[in-house]
Amino acid sequence: MNQEVEIELKNLVNKQEFEQIMLHFGLTLASFVEQTNYYFDTTDFRLKELGCALRIRQKKNQYTFTLKQPHGEALLETHELLNEQTAHKFISGKLNEKSDMMNLLQHKLNIEPSSLRSLGSLTTCRAEINYQSGLLVFDHSMYLHHEDFEIEFEVKDAAQGKYEFEQFLQKFNIPKRKTPNKIRRFFDVKKSLR
Repeated sequence: MNQEVEIELKNLVNKQEFEQIMLHFGLTLASFVEQTNYYFDTTDFRLKELGCALRIRQKKNQYTFTLKQPHGEALLETHELLNEQTAHKFISGKLNEKSDMMNLLQHKLNIEPSSLRSLGSLTTCRAEINYQSGLLVFDHSMYLHHEDFEIEFEVKDAAQGKYEFEQFLQKFNIPKRKTPNKIRRFFDVKKSLR
């Protein structure tokens, strides 16, 4: 397992704004790579209550189990690479396999692996480019018969990144919008479908 601290600034955009920015940076559909996130939580949403998110990301033939935890202004991400067989067991709800992530959940967060359940998936077409002091990420996400468009800016310095991202939004005349993370948006749409 490995860990990293991630500072992400994000803003939802509409399709027209997304396409305008793509055009400006010379991105085409070929610039995007598809990835699918499979989300997990307990039946009583203990991870959500702790401000955490747990997912398996499938990108090409690689599966990464990731726990995101609050860490000041940033997120602490813990990653574990999974083989395809184990990933598919977890995704299908068989969460009794031994893994470093399950061990961490049990011993650090007091969450029994058997209490976890698969909540569904979100597929994102993503492109990334270096921009100013960070990485500019273009995400077109599809989930539960819904789609949205988001620009993320991943940086090392929160203050500098915030300034640069605000300048970026002004340059493209994009209003600053409240942008919950993907798992929160997924939950909100799922709740609205009940």
